Amino acid sequence: MRKLVYYIAVTLDGFIAAPDGADPTGPDGFWPIPDDYLRHLVTEYPETLPGPARQALGVTAAGERFDTVLEGRHSYEIGLKVGVTDAYPHLRHLVFSRTLAQSPNPAVEVVSRDPVATVRELKRHDGRDIWVIGGGALAGALYSEIDRLIVKLAPLTTGAGIPLFGHGAAFAPRTWRLTDHTVLDSGAIFLTYDRVEAEPAEGS
Repeated sequence: MRKLVYYIAVTLDGFIAAPDGADPTGPDGFWPIPDDYLRHLVTEYPETLPGPARQALGVTAAGERFDTVLEGRHSYEIGLKVGVTDAYPHLRHLVFSRTLAQSPNPAVEVVSRDPVATVRELKRHDGRDIWVIGGGALAGALYSEIDRLIVKLAPLTTGAGIPLFGHGAAFAPRTWRLTDHTVLDSGAIFLTYDRVEAEPAEGS
């Protein structure tokens, strides 16, 4: 079965963006993108690069991990503000919003129904894994459905910001098993964790 994967960059103190939610890698951003970090993305996660970046870098690889990307409205609007209506034209692109009446791009699907029900339906169909890009609120809403975490841990702290699962996530401890890791010379660490399924109660 396809996995729901939260693939996200996070600071050492657990934040994915500044308090205002602006793009941390944009022109006024604070996120470091050293050469070895970018090379690793191009080699291992080419489908997660936005279309304009793929074009600028000459990346044509389809990638082998994801064929679908899920995004919350706030994250989607970061691209809209700079004229990008579909940052991932090489993937099936779903944007979750109850207020966006019409998609600005015919290739982008606006979904107003329950994210959990939508993901469960997506998992029933064959394909590559499903990538949750964010933001934190969408990841928090899908917390129970996430099968794998791929954390791009930056050698950076911000002190405040938007947490990994947003501000509204419920308290629900889960255990994860480290299944892969890559340490880059620049200090970033790529950590892959798979969810550990709860053991059935004895006698059940």
